[in-house]
Amino acid sequence: MGKKRRGRDRPVVCISCGRSVPRTKAVAFEKRSRYSTDLKGKEEDITMFSSAEVYYCISCAKHRKITQKKKKMLERKRERGDREWMK
Repeated sequence: MGKKRRGRDRPVVCISCGRSVPRTKAVAFEKRSRYSTDLKGKEEDITMFSSAEVYYCISCAKHRKITQKKKKMLERKRERGDREWMK
């Protein structure tokens, strides 16, 4: 039988300070970036979006107030979901 890794989490690296943190304790945050190519003119303007999931340790997340941002984002999602449900 193979090795079971019950009770052990894969460590992730904090994007801010570089600390190694278990995945269950780390705060996951979706970082969004926007790229635009407006070199020739507005007719050929292309905007691209990309997102990446980054992890912060608890102390960095508190310092950067990411936990508060996540609360507000979840509240907005709930409000949007309730409105769509009522229609």
